[in-house]
Amino acid sequence: MPPDACHCSWCRKQSGHFWVSTYIPQDSVTIAGEDGVRWYRSSEEGARGFCSTCGSFLFWKPVEGDHIALSMGAFETPTQTQLARHLYVADQGDYYEIADGLPQRAQ
Repeated sequence: MPPDACHCSWCRKQSGHFWVSTYIPQDSVTIAGEDGVRWYRSSEEGARGFCSTCGSFLFWKPVEGDHIALSMGAFETPTQTQLARHLYVADQGDYYEIADGLPQRAQ
């Protein structure tokens, strides 16, 4: 699935800016060093996965469902993909503009 940018306050606060990820089925993901991943239940909707060594925020998975969001920043380049849309733009920070012409969803 093409990546999207989430501008919600949770993603901005935990990543330091908006967070870009791609959703893929959990059963198609193999995490090398999975024992080093720690999960934090960040909301009623889901949990965030962090590297226990360096603290990097790498994953988000919903409580319900079979997909996992993988941080685009964790992939080696080139990724052969393009950003598809912006989510939770009603919560975006006041220090930047979204001017790339991609679809935007308020919530």
